[in-house]
Amino acid sequence: MRFEGTDKYVATEDLMVAVNASISLERPLLIKGEPGTGKTILAHEVAEAIKAPLIEWHIKSTTKAQHGLYEYDAVRRLRDSQLGDDKVHDIGNYIVRGKLWEAFDSDQRPVLLIDEIDKADIEFPNDLLLELDRMEFYVYETREQVKAAQRPIVIITSNNEKELPDAFLRRCFFHYISFPDKDTMRDIVEVHYPDIQGMLVREAMKVFYDIREVPGLKKRPSTSELLDWLKLLMIEDIPADALRSNDSSKMIPPLYGALLKNEQDVQLFERLAFMARRDQGDD
Repeated sequence: MRFEGTDKYVATEDLMVAVNASISLERPLLIKGEPGTGKTILAHEVAEAIKAPLIEWHIKSTTKAQHGLYEYDAVRRLRDSQLGDDKVHDIGNYIVRGKLWEAFDSDQRPVLLIDEIDKADIEFPNDLLLELDRMEFYVYETREQVKAAQRPIVIITSNNEKELPDAFLRRCFFHYISFPDKDTMRDIVEVHYPDIQGMLVREAMKVFYDIREVPGLKKRPSTSELLDWLKLLMIEDIPADALRSNDSSKMIPPLYGALLKNEQDVQLFERLAFMARRDQGDD
């Protein structure tokens, strides 16, 4: 059971090593990296590559660790008791299984994605320590011990919005997905758009990496945003020549809304274009 990338996902050697090390050690794989670098989709591709079912637990600011285990629906039980429903006598009818329970009960070893763990409360990772370590938990309402039939492959993503506790980090195998270099990015583009014109890719990537290097940029465009921009350039039939300009006053690229995602960055480029025009006028 080894991960070597897929036809749809370009994985670097370091990333493949991290995934396979996590599987071998039976430790959760903690993935960090810039938004848009393919952290979440990695779990999908690992599951597809090793032919395993994928169970996804997307974390929100209100998510509690208990939600991943189970929830007791006391409100529904009260309503059923008022209606005289006989099933109220079995409390098990009101236990709602969470994603961890689903993974523990899977007939085939699954891939469990815990997506954006840093969105939750700071205590959330600590509250999962025992369950992720022992792969079991206790259901107090039914006095039942739930134990994983086989240890799931756990992939946890984080955007670094919060620091994760040391005790939690010790239990994980860590990998940071570095932003792709130009060669890797060309491979990624080719996977998504095999028929795209090479000249368009070259010019678009030059603009893209130049934008990322602009000082003061609040949000640098990501891999997924480059792919969206290239798709729009092809749909609108924008030629490569339109991206190649020696005029420094033309700072904002066509269809820039796919790359620049807030007004501060747009205003920054407008100021740079204004300053370039003014300097040209002084000359």
